[in-house]
Amino acid sequence: MKMRAPSYPLITVDPYFSVWSSADRLTDKTTVHWTNSPIEIAGSANIDGTTYRIIGDKDKETLPPMKQVSADCSAFSTTYVFEEGGVRLTLIFTSPILPNDLYLLSRPVSYLEIRKESTDGKKHAVSVKIAVSEEICMNKKGDDEVDCESITLGKLHSVKMGKKNQQILARDGDDLRIEWGYFYLTSEGQSAVSVEDGVTYACTEVAVKSSALISFAYDDIYSIEYFHTRLKSYWNKDGARITDEIVKAHADYKSTMRRCAELADKMFIDAVRAGGEKYAELLELAFRQAIAAHKLVLDENGDILFISKECFSNGCAATVDVSYPSIPLFLLYNPELVKGMMRPIYRYAASDAWKNEYQYDFAPHDVGRYPILNGQMYGYNRETGEMKYEKQMPVEECGNMLIMEAAVAIATRSTAFANEHMETLEQWVKYLIENGKDPENQLCTDDFAGHLAHNCNLSLKAIMGIAGLGILYGMNGNKRMEKKYLKLAREMALDWAKRAANEDGSYRLAFDKEGTFSMKYNIVWDKLFGTEIMPKSVIENEVASYYKRMHTYGLPLDNRQPYTKSDWLVWTATLADRREDFENLVSPMWNAFHTTPSRVPMTDWYWTITSEHKAYASHTYVPNNDYRMEKSFRNRTVQGGLFIKLLEYRGIMRLKK
Repeated sequence: MKMRAPSYPLITVDPYFSVWSSADRLTDKTTVHWTNSPIEIAGSANIDGTTYRIIGDKDKETLPPMKQVSADCSAFSTTYVFEEGGVRLTLIFTSPILPNDLYLLSRPVSYLEIRKESTDGKKHAVSVKIAVSEEICMNKKGDDEVDCESITLGKLHSVKMGKKNQQILARDGDDLRIEWGYFYLTSEGQSAVSVEDGVTYACTEVAVKSSALISFAYDDIYSIEYFHTRLKSYWNKDGARITDEIVKAHADYKSTMRRCAELADKMFIDAVRAGGEKYAELLELAFRQAIAAHKLVLDENGDILFISKECFSNGCAATVDVSYPSIPLFLLYNPELVKGMMRPIYRYAASDAWKNEYQYDFAPHDVGRYPILNGQMYGYNRETGEMKYEKQMPVEECGNMLIMEAAVAIATRSTAFANEHMETLEQWVKYLIENGKDPENQLCTDDFAGHLAHNCNLSLKAIMGIAGLGILYGMNGNKRMEKKYLKLAREMALDWAKRAANEDGSYRLAFDKEGTFSMKYNIVWDKLFGTEIMPKSVIENEVASYYKRMHTYGLPLDNRQPYTKSDWLVWTATLADRREDFENLVSPMWNAFHTTPSRVPMTDWYWTITSEHKAYASHTYVPNNDYRMEKSFRNRTVQGGLFIKLLEYRGIMRLKK
């Protein structure tokens, strides 16, 4: 990878089991959780009696860093190369979260392989020590006492570490780490526990002949509370033990790495063909993040639930307008996971609270705040029990669910899942017909920009949602109803083109705001489905207009602020028919991530003038302000949306005629 990542993923399994390095050199800073809260992994290498730091800045006053010569990312692995004292050490961090293998996707074991080579032709004695802080198993170090245990697993030796007072699923939140379960550090070397300045570390030390393997594992016991029922992760749905899984993970390391390499290589090659090398590198950086912002569990009926967390946007779980932008990745590699995103929404939409207490006839926004899913939290007041209507996103979420359902049906060549919910989908499309032509003053997924009436892009979502139901009817063999809804969508699109037009050939942010502009990302499904809802000339004129709106680091979301959203930028670029236009629109975004001073896991919301990530606390652009440590969108699954160009290239969304 030629890109310098804004932050390098080391462990990426789920929203809690997540460790990153936000420095160019692995030895420059303490490793952190995606929230920037420290989760210290310290590593050192002893070469012929001389000790060097290789991970983190612990003991930087006494231990010199080993010289790092490179850092690289692929879809599943992050690789660092060090050289010193006639030795080359290669560190390969891998989280094998294969989306087409639900067992490996959910198995909470992540690897560190260490390879040794001689650079001077001589033999060298090398050992590596890894120490992991108690921060891995609690919100913040010192929150509680720590229980540790040394365990022998055949030839493997492990340290088990966890809070003394377990608080299983005790609270929800955004800027929050796990407070229950047990961490395991395992290798064939010696294991130990150390305490330094009151902080407990799980440690392992292993001799490196040609290579050595260390694993990081986490057993969270229960993962999600779902309508007041505690659910286990997919991997231990049948009572599997974490110690057995650790042994299996070490035994199948080579075969697992081969499978990861096969998928990663194919993804990269296809992405280069679809959109160029810079586009392919953006996908490499987004891949693990997009998957690991979820937790995979089964409900009481044994159905898959793929629960997202809104990382540093409010912590909501199973949010529709976070799932919607993420689905291109999952449609490519396992559309069953998209069904797993939608099931919680259908269940809550059918609940007494949603239908009768609130009397809403549109789709919910979310089903809770991670990891507690007992009902929508966005707009909900816990003290009064009030659900605010003004915080809802009616057109947004109805359109999202209908488009997602159509996309899943096309990807799987089956309407079976949609047919289970057809009555609900028909209700939602009725809402779009009545309210989507010219939406009232309401929020859309870009809620950080505030309420907006007559939102042109939101109207496009309604149009494609209506078309989505037509697609489902057509796949069911009901050609009359297919024709009815596709005809309605086309009529709305023609009307849209008249009312949204600017004099310069572009199209407005809002129907009543002449001269404004916005990305029209929602109409991209028309191109992918091949439904020909919107006249091609409209899209061509819109794409051409983007060039005069461009900033150094990308196309702004709209005319209100000089910020953009990376997922929507790639969707918008995918509207272009010419490969050159796509690359011209996406290349500045690659530059933004390559140069940004905001060293956080890939943000989807950043300033197009400075490349800094957007501070959620402020809605006003302040030149040269330092946003690097502010809480704002990062590590979000919406980066799965970057895969939409690859999805188009693969052609699997194209309706068969």
